[in-house]
Amino acid sequence: MDEKAVSAVRAGGLGQEPLRRADGSAVRILVVDDEPSLTELLSMALRYEGWQVRAEAGGEAAVRTARDWRPDAVVLDVMLPDADGFTVLRRLHAVSPGIPVLFLTARDAVEDRIAGLTAGGDDYVTKPFSLEEVIARLRGLLRRAGATAAGQPSSQLVVGDLTLDEDTHEVTRAGTEIHLTATEFELLRYLMRNPRRVLSKAQILDRVWSYDFGGQGNVVELYISYLRRKIDAGRAPMIHTRRGAGYLLKPAAE
Repeated sequence: MDEKAVSAVRAGGLGQEPLRRADGSAVRILVVDDEPSLTELLSMALRYEGWQVRAEAGGEAAVRTARDWRPDAVVLDVMLPDADGFTVLRRLHAVSPGIPVLFLTARDAVEDRIAGLTAGGDDYVTKPFSLEEVIARLRGLLRRAGATAAGQPSSQLVVGDLTLDEDTHEVTRAGTEIHLTATEFELLRYLMRNPRRVLSKAQILDRVWSYDFGGQGNVVELYISYLRRKIDAGRAPMIHTRRGAGYLLKPAAE
């Protein structure tokens, strides 16, 4: 690996507080890509973050490692020698439901990004990418999934009978636990941090996914529908649509 690549890796840490699991142990990242040079560089950058890293070159091996090692997030190439990334994603979610997945791909069309996210991926980075961008996006996914910086205090959001714990990633409504994916959790957290406020699709795209899709708001509609099934199913609704304006969350009694 040349000197420039090593310098880029060292720049990847960005001087931020290291993220940890809820029990204080190091975060685990599984990297799945069949390009050895890319895998080596990315793995080194992630280790500079203080994270444990394992790398696999194919989908079958990735699923086995996920089952045995239980990573906290997966960096997954869409094009693998033995399977496409979307198929591997489904198998990963069968092993570890809700595990955050960051797709890597040479494809940069809006339709491909949406396909990856609607398949259950949580974020999308196109090749060539900067190490800083990958790490920043992984940090966002890990925070959504419950990883915290050292010394960060516990924090709960409460709206009506809905409670969200930002540290433990636990969500309950009227005392009943609700299981969310990492992106569903981040979307709900954004809504709960802005109760009774109408949030546009553009605002949600920018906050939850950190970039927009050229006006493709159907991704927001899709994840709002996922949340409604889990939050509002069989209960008085809390998530509301303001046609032409956006979405808001408020206590069911209002």
